[in-house]
Amino acid sequence: MVTVTGARPYAQPFLVTPPGVYAPQSDTQLLLAALEQERTGPDTSVLDIGTGSGALAVRAAQLGCEVTAVDITLRAVVTARLNALLHRRRITAHRSDLTSAVATRAYDLVLCNPPYVPAPGVPLRGASRAWDAGVDGRAVIDRLCTGVPSVLRRGGVLLIVHSGLCDAGVTLDRLGRAGLDAGVSSRVRIPLGPVLRSRLLWLRERRLMCAEDTSEELVVIRAERP
Repeated sequence: MVTVTGARPYAQPFLVTPPGVYAPQSDTQLLLAALEQERTGPDTSVLDIGTGSGALAVRAAQLGCEVTAVDITLRAVVTARLNALLHRRRITAHRSDLTSAVATRAYDLVLCNPPYVPAPGVPLRGASRAWDAGVDGRAVIDRLCTGVPSVLRRGGVLLIVHSGLCDAGVTLDRLGRAGLDAGVSSRVRIPLGPVLRSRLLWLRERRLMCAEDTSEELVVIRAERP
């Protein structure tokens, strides 16, 4: 497992991120670093779930992979297509609720940076849909743990990033019960961002954070289908 002591800035240049589309941040960078550790090439089929700006999809295409990207918002799908075009790379992008639009295919590598921030509710629209994920932050993560194994080929790998506030142990347990070999491959601590700072009192009331906490842990979980 790799432990990172500080967040690195996102390094991919020339990405369009219009309002309402999740802009690449430290979690994107951590997942990109995990992607770079995988063996990839022209025969690697990649699915990027919740693609947002398409940052991960574009990088996977630059590595020579055959890339499919999905997002629940049309604006993100259009943005991912535009960023692929700007980088002169080919990706296939669909509007999809997680794997619903691609459920008949199987992939070698699945990437996902899902909504994972604990929040009083799950938004149905607006920018916060990209990060707020219910009272335990697991509204989307749990669905991924259930649905992703069916779109992984034998030997296929899932890379998913989320906050330590969501309990990585629960994710590992759910992926294990779904038949995957899962572990934490890397982790990083980053300063609290504006979203978490805005709801510190609520997080403390739920005992998800302590009064002295000034940073958040992010983890990448790598799960392989035997």
